[in-house]
Parts: sequence; C-alpha cells; structure tokens
Amino acid sequence: MKAEVVVVDKKNPDPEIIEKAGQILKKGGLVAFPTETVYGLGGNALDPMASMKIYAAKGRPSDNPLIVHIAELDKLKVIVSEIPEKAGILAEKFWPGPLTMILPKAEIVPRETTGGLDSVAVRFPSDPVAQALIRAAGGFVAAPSANTSGRPSPTMAGHVEEDLGDAIDMILDGGQVGIGLESTIIDFTEEVPVVLRPGYISLDMLKETIGEVKMDRGLLITDSSVHPKAPGMKYRHYAPKADLAVVEGPEEAVIRYINTAADEAEKKKKRVGIIASAETASRYGKGIVRSIGSREREEEIALHLYEVLRNFDSDEVSAIYSEAFYTPRMGQAIMNRLLKAAGHKIIHLSQEEEK
Repeated sequence: MKAEVVVVDKKNPDPEIIEKAGQILKKGGLVAFPTETVYGLGGNALDPMASMKIYAAKGRPSDNPLIVHIAELDKLKVIVSEIPEKAGILAEKFWPGPLTMILPKAEIVPRETTGGLDSVAVRFPSDPVAQALIRAAGGFVAAPSANTSGRPSPTMAGHVEEDLGDAIDMILDGGQVGIGLESTIIDFTEEVPVVLRPGYISLDMLKETIGEVKMDRGLLITDSSVHPKAPGMKYRHYAPKADLAVVEGPEEAVIRYINTAADEAEKKKKRVGIIASAETASRYGKGIVRSIGSREREEEIALHLYEVLRNFDSDEVSAIYSEAFYTPRMGQAIMNRLLKAAGHKIIHLSQEEEK
C-alpha cells in the first residue's frame, strides 16, 4: 500500500478531499493530517481495530495511550465520564489549541485507544484541516504523531511520507505546521492537576488560569517500570539515528567543548553534527553545523527542532552535540524533547571550564 498524498489549502480545505479522507477513517483506514503542533496519524477513536492499526503502522507499544481529537466542545461529554470544573475552565480558555487533557473515560472509548487505561487523553486542535477531517470522520479521531515510533515527530508532510508512506492510506499535505512541538498534556485524574508533557501552553499559563498545578516528577528522568498515562512518557522519543548529547553550561565552555569534540572526530575521519543557535552557529569551525533559530525567538527554536534532527539523519554523522535551550516560556518543552531525543545524555560544564 502506498499512501495517497493530497495537497490541501490549510485555511480553506477542499470539502471533497476532506470527505474522501473522512470516509477512509469511517471504514477503519488511516489518514495523516496536519495540526497546529505536528502531523497526526488519524484513525477512528471508537474503533478498536483502527487503534490497533495505528500502533502497528507506527511500531508503537500498545500500552502507550493515543490522544482522541474532537472538533466540537460538546463532543467531550460523549467520551468522558466526568469533566472537573478546572478542566472546563481550561477548555474554555485554550481550546481549540495545543492542550491535551486526561480525564476519566466513558464506556464508549475502547481500551485499545487508551492503552488499557480507565482515562482518556482528549484534544481539540485549532488547525482548520484537522477540524474539518475530524467532523467528516464522525467526530472522534485518535491521532498520535505521524512518524515511526521513536523518530522525530513530523512537522511537514514529507516527514510523514518518509516514515509511513507504505503503511497508511492517505496523507493530507497542509504544509509546515505552526508550532512544531506536541501539545501540553495535563492530567485531571489526580487530586491536583499534573502536567505530564510540557508544550506551547506553559506551566505558568496553566497556573494563572486554574491555580495549583504540579509538574510530573518523571518528566526528565522516566521510570521504565511505570505504566505511562500519556503519550511519550515511558519510551525514548524524537531520536535521530546518531547518538545525541546535550551540552550545558556557560556559553564559552559549551562552544569550546563542542569544537574540541568535532576536531577530534575529524582526526578520526568522522563527522559530527552540531545544533547551535543563530547567535553562535558561526563560532563552530568543524562538523556540520545547523542553526535551530535565534534565542530571541523561542518559537523558531521549537518549530525547527525536529526538522534539524531529521536532517542530520541524511548527513551520516557519527554523533550530534547540541547546545541547551532554556528559553523563558517554551524552554521546558524544548528541553524535554531534546533530552528525550538524547536518551537523557547531558554533559554539564562548570564555570571553571569556561576559563
């Protein structure tokens, strides 16, 4: 099977194309589509076999929950058994948008979709193509990121075709996404709401809206024995083919360390990849240097992270070194993805090493 790739106008998708894609989903097939975060791999969320097809296409562990996407706020009460007051407040403020909420599931949602859990992750995306497809498919679309499990998430249709072009029915090509990192996930099955995955909507934004919110303690160091409550908590994700290490510390020490590593690799006739900011990219003399964006524009860094990781796969580098990106608002989300891609390999440099 070779996926049909269809270009769609992001702001005004062709109803005939959307209807065709919706019919594929209604019949149990799989369609990849753009959202404002990353491309999703859609299947009928209420069809256990469709959810199993998603796991198989991605090579994804079946205990890793899928997010159910809706396109009308009223649909929420169909698939959850309870809507806590604070969840309702967040829905009113941030939906449609890059926020996923974990709530107690209704009987109608199969456990194949929830990874065996009694809770369901729900999101209402803002992308017009996504909304149109969800409505055409019947209102409930399960959609993890449209990539092979463990690979960097797709921010363009070409990434989807590269990973899943032989495993799914259709790819709706709506161009590059707007954000580039997956949605924030907040769990409402605990007494105090818990952020399980940081994203564009930050912890501070959530606290300003509903008061006390905790950050999950396992966000940076995951426990493989724990059953994941949200996508991506338990398994290595976003990884390029080469080993990746994040180098953290004073700017001068970081540049010196990475330059030394690149120089040593070149002497062994190997190449390294370097992920730098726009401000520092010119200061690396060896290796393949890719600027991820300016530290003054953190949305740019978020948008380009997965694209840069994927680009290194075709460069045949032996290793990748990345600067750390602790930016003011999205830094938590950016570093969460970067550290997962690195398998939490981080090199800490001290002030002394700057001299």
